[in-house]
Amino acid sequence: MKYILRKLTTLIITLFIVSLLAFLAFQVIPGSPASTMLGTNATPEAVAELEAELGLDDPVLIRYGRWVSDFVRGDWGTSYSYNMPVKDMVMEKLPATAALVLMAFGITVAASFPLGILAAKREGSWLDKFITVFNQICMSIPPVFVGILLCFLFGITLRVFVPGNFVTFHDSPGKFFLYMLFPALAVALSRIAMTVKMLRSSILDEMNKDYIRTAFSRGRTRADALKHHALRNAIIPVIAFLAVTAAELVAGSIVVEQVFTVPGVGRLLLASIGSRDFPVAQAVVVLLAAWVVVVNFIADVLYQYMDPRIRIQ
Repeated sequence: MKYILRKLTTLIITLFIVSLLAFLAFQVIPGSPASTMLGTNATPEAVAELEAELGLDDPVLIRYGRWVSDFVRGDWGTSYSYNMPVKDMVMEKLPATAALVLMAFGITVAASFPLGILAAKREGSWLDKFITVFNQICMSIPPVFVGILLCFLFGITLRVFVPGNFVTFHDSPGKFFLYMLFPALAVALSRIAMTVKMLRSSILDEMNKDYIRTAFSRGRTRADALKHHALRNAIIPVIAFLAVTAAELVAGSIVVEQVFTVPGVGRLLLASIGSRDFPVAQAVVVLLAAWVVVVNFIADVLYQYMDPRIRIQ
């Protein structure tokens, strides 16, 4: 319990620091939101008046305290560009991004574990070598380029879906998941390759340890020793990598959303930065940071459950 409480405290402190850095970062971006809202023909007096109305002329720490206090209470501010509650705008876009990230993570886990275990079981075989070469190719291709290839092959050539014609879950659940499958695959492909490589290496490392040799001396086959002894220990470092993967999938989804025109928070973030709509950008950054921190917290708890040495420490 102390371990979990310690991690929870770290989580809260991390989110506080991230929120402060996010707020300060948007304050140093050149350009005034008031100038953007009023247009290029606005007079300095009009800009100053609007900044005072928005509270932008207050000291930065006072503005941060006001913002974080409101944010915790559920008031995320009002969009400068659309004059709408930021929370409503983000929550409208969040389901698409959440579906994309969760689908990408599911594809990563579903594909990488069987391939990693298979490559370790067939070490040195032609199948192992093929998986290794294919992994190297996948790791070298950025998600945005994979997305373009998928759009060309499955969208334009095979016409499985129409690129840019996003279908909401409300309109058609089947078409929604079919459309989201391709951006999720584009985001997941490189992470699958990395996870397969790490799982294979972790399993082979465990298979060379003394307790596996003891299992062999008791009549265990290589497949049995891998399944009943090596695999559980080999998965522990992979969990850490999957936590990083879950965090990086968010970053990948921001880019891929542009290729497939998925109306998610990634596109909202880039648009809000371009228009100096800082309340929207700050809220999105804090939510993305919260996702990363929470995923790592879950991974830490799983470590404790799977590895008794961590509980002892």
